[in-house]
Amino acid sequence: MRLIVTEFISLDGVVQAPGGPEEDTDGGFAHGGWSHPFFDPELLGGTFAAGLEKAEALLYGRRTWQSMAAAWPDQAGDPFADRMNSLRKYVVSDTLSDSDLTWENTVRIPGAEALGRIREMRAADGGDLAMMGSPTLVRTLLREGLVDELQLVVMPLILGGGKSIFPDDGVKRTFELVSSATGKTGVQVNTFRPVAD
Repeated sequence: MRLIVTEFISLDGVVQAPGGPEEDTDGGFAHGGWSHPFFDPELLGGTFAAGLEKAEALLYGRRTWQSMAAAWPDQAGDPFADRMNSLRKYVVSDTLSDSDLTWENTVRIPGAEALGRIREMRAADGGDLAMMGSPTLVRTLLREGLVDELQLVVMPLILGGGKSIFPDDGVKRTFELVSSATGKTGVQVNTFRPVAD
């Protein structure tokens, strides 16, 4: 399986709370919902639908999973939502219990087991393991070299601070740009794959 990460990201590398004001206010972040003015349904709708079609499973950190689990089950009847709801979902968490896993087809992975389990999934045959959001988990996976493709949905704004997905360990990591598309709002979808240094 290939691990594919998709992130809404600002020009200054912020991924925190693109979806709504109360999504993630850690650190006093006050710009929640910043992606909405730049969302281009024509470009992004097709991009997300194609990615979801290739996915065999979804992988989340706890906070992103909770946001998704609160939103998608109620959207039944929409083809995209039906696909999201039917796929196997993995959530990395030490605080959720199995009784908290109310979103259909969700499996909890304890934090201490996450890297080993993700390595096993990547070694197995199958479709893509898709991720979105989950900056803490994505940062760890990038640091460990476990991301096979990084799809950055770049919004044309600077947020001045907030959570990032990029490791800050001083290690150089090279990626190649494999595709790029620009929407009418100025949003860009840039897809990168790691290159061995």
